[in-house]
Amino acid sequence: QVQLVESGGGSVQAGGSLRLSCAASTSTYGRNCMGWFRQAPGKEREGVAAMHTSLSLQYYADSVKGRFTISRDNIKNTVYLQMSSLKPEDTATYYCAADSGLKCSSGRWYREHEYAYWGQGTQVTVSA
Repeated sequence: QVQLVESGGGSVQAGGSLRLSCAASTSTYGRNCMGWFRQAPGKEREGVAAMHTSLSLQYYADSVKGRFTISRDNIKNTVYLQMSSLKPEDTATYYCAADSGLKCSSGRWYREHEYAYWGQGTQVTVSA
């Protein structure tokens, strides 16, 4: 069983930056696709970024490409989402998720239902 805990959310003005963290309580061995999702009020949860941690491949939604960067600290068993040039439309609850590497390499990283393990979420609010 993998437990994921997000942190780093908060309130920031447009143009600012935040770094979200997703710490896994146990080894994510075999769950090599680590994804970040977000859900704004009244909207569906959407995939933002993902990383195939074994192949060191990153995937991004078009809406965040060039502004967000996903990375991983193997020693700390933590995945990060560095968010820069934030916009009000980035306001949402952000979740990290984990599943097998195949979910990333097959191009399904952005599909919510592909992930078995989820964190509780962390709120990001960007004001204009």
